[in-house]
Amino acid sequence: MPPAPVDAPPGRDPFGTQELTPVDRFGVWLSQRAISRYLPRRSDIDILELGCGFQAKNLLALKPRVRRAVGIDFQISDAAKRVLGMEFIEGPIEGSMAQLSASSFDAILFISVLEHLWDPAPALRGCHEWLRPGGVLLVNVPTWLGKGFLEYSAFSLGTSPKVEIDDHKMYYDKRDLWPLLVKAGFLPSNIRMNYHKFRLNLFAVARKA
Repeated sequence: MPPAPVDAPPGRDPFGTQELTPVDRFGVWLSQRAISRYLPRRSDIDILELGCGFQAKNLLALKPRVRRAVGIDFQISDAAKRVLGMEFIEGPIEGSMAQLSASSFDAILFISVLEHLWDPAPALRGCHEWLRPGGVLLVNVPTWLGKGFLEYSAFSLGTSPKVEIDDHKMYYDKRDLWPLLVKAGFLPSNIRMNYHKFRLNLFAVARKA
């Protein structure tokens, strides 16, 4: 029997529980384009998404390319759970890691989630362990330049969810994210990082040797 769902922290719902704003929908579209570019060019990949969101939109969009998909978040919609080939663990990332096995995935998505963790190091080390050799970790995080835009959008304009931005623990530039990936076990020669979304976000591709 799967573990009972664990509630999100007070005041925070899983991403996608409420209707997405136009700003968020545009951000999801841009992230999905970046994800698709770096995934293995096969139709039988096993993929994990940490912080997949209530609707698991990224995993559902990738369904034609996926053999097995696993998503983790505090709460998952019933519609997503009914999709064949999708598996979900409801609970915090930190408390769900023990349920994942080494060398089980060809790709891991960590999209706009790392900034919500007080200590991202254990999860990143887990990503390195859970990937198969040659597997790829894709990370998207807001930058320090993006901090001002996100806070203005959420706190002043109301065009982004305030509760999401209030839950941010960190912002990242290359010098912040790179050492975390190296400490997690990824070789510098297998890490690529690029700013995107008008430099408001940083996208990292880390491949396991």
